[in-house]
Amino acid sequence: MSEVKLFNRWSFEGLKVKDAGIASYVNITPVIAPRSSGKYASTQFYKSKMNVVERLMTKLFVAGHRGKKHKLTSGRAVGKTQNVANIIIEAFEIIEKKSQKNPLEVLITAVENAAPLEEAISYQRGGIFVREGVITSPQRRVDLALKHIAQGTQAKSYANKRTAGEALAEEVLAAAKGDTASFAYSEKMRREKEASGAR
Repeated sequence: MSEVKLFNRWSFEGLKVKDAGIASYVNITPVIAPRSSGKYASTQFYKSKMNVVERLMTKLFVAGHRGKKHKLTSGRAVGKTQNVANIIIEAFEIIEKKSQKNPLEVLITAVENAAPLEEAISYQRGGIFVREGVITSPQRRVDLALKHIAQGTQAKSYANKRTAGEALAEEVLAAAKGDTASFAYSEKMRREKEASGAR
């Protein structure tokens, strides 16, 4: 039987999530086309069964909110799976060319590096608001990493000559290296610093 490769190009063979905390939440099951058509949408916590590339694709549709700010959108790519798939393919080609590695492996490393271990929460005690550092759950760690990769991509390509594919490749490569040029990695460091200050 022939090997299942992402978009018939990139192999899942030998891929491993090194961060034990999020290993069971980053799905690297081999798929040709990362599209489940909402199969896991109606069941709580089932998004962890969705392939990590598909989860990134869904984040690229609408990059979410940044703090209390309005919703960040990717414009014409919203709801167009093929458009987002083309962005991923372009980004993966650039990553493969620049790093000489399997782009799936680079993406997994980027998610591991961009997943915050702790963050600060605020709650009301009596008449005052108190901030406290808490450990981030594994599911949320992966969610935040993918969200920040998508937001970094949107910020780098919005009103810019750089294409979304080039911006995504740049963001993933920087996050995989642990470089502060990556929005996702710098956001992780900011959250952890904030949490340690609120301890």
